[in-house]
Amino acid sequence: MEMTRHKLIIGNCMSMREIEDNSVHLMVTSPPYFNAPFDYKGVFDDYDHYLTMLMKCASEVYRVLQDGRIAALNIDDMLIKGKKYPITADATKIFIEAGFKYRDKIIWKKPDGYLRISRRSGVLIQNPYPMYYYPDNLLESIIIFQKGDFDYKSISAEVREASKIEIQEIKDNKWYMNFWEMTNVLPSSKLEKGIAAFPDKLPYRIIKLFSYKGETVLDPFVGSGTTMKIARQLGRNSIGIEIKKSLEPIIKEKLGFANVQMSLNNYCDTYEVYMREDDRYGYIC
Repeated sequence: MEMTRHKLIIGNCMSMREIEDNSVHLMVTSPPYFNAPFDYKGVFDDYDHYLTMLMKCASEVYRVLQDGRIAALNIDDMLIKGKKYPITADATKIFIEAGFKYRDKIIWKKPDGYLRISRRSGVLIQNPYPMYYYPDNLLESIIIFQKGDFDYKSISAEVREASKIEIQEIKDNKWYMNFWEMTNVLPSSKLEKGIAAFPDKLPYRIIKLFSYKGETVLDPFVGSGTTMKIARQLGRNSIGIEIKKSLEPIIKEKLGFANVQMSLNNYCDTYEVYMREDDRYGYIC
């Protein structure tokens, strides 16, 4: 196995000043839900503040991504105190205005048993009449953007073959469709307790489909470190940015750098943490 390098930046992703222009090959992330009762509750003053954060992040992602490369966001609309916020549509507009092309949208369906009839959707049961329909959501969006056009000839034959995706894996998991069924992470999971983490399968699919071995994957809202973990397993380098420094030990353990026994039998891989002492771009938790 080739050596991989992994860097965690504790700071606000509205600035990615530690990352050089055109140095990243793929961005995959799940931004925090707007003022959800977990993750980063109360961090945003209002919805405009949230969108401003996304705009600055999108601009930085565009700067650090190489030409032709992909930015993938797992994101969805949010219901707050009875008001629905069109986050997916707004995020799409923001990334297009940052310079990206809108490439695709994938729908992620969670298991049917994930939700029960809630107070919101139960209104229709209690009042089976028109205008009482408020459905619960089992779906999330993965919106995919591209910076310009990709030069397929820029990849060597050796790297191309080393990164080849098994046809059977594509068929078995129906990756050729824009509808993916994946089990979400349970809130009781050891390293995701209190964190709205996406399942390993999500970055696994995106990383295999849109990057080559030895390349660098960025997650500007890295959370508990799932993207960095999968990038390492797939022979990619990773950069994660996280505003909550309390998550650093969890990320380190998740990546397999907490002790020698967890190091994936690859002692050459490196893990570096850069902690901004004074982040003028935003509050560090």
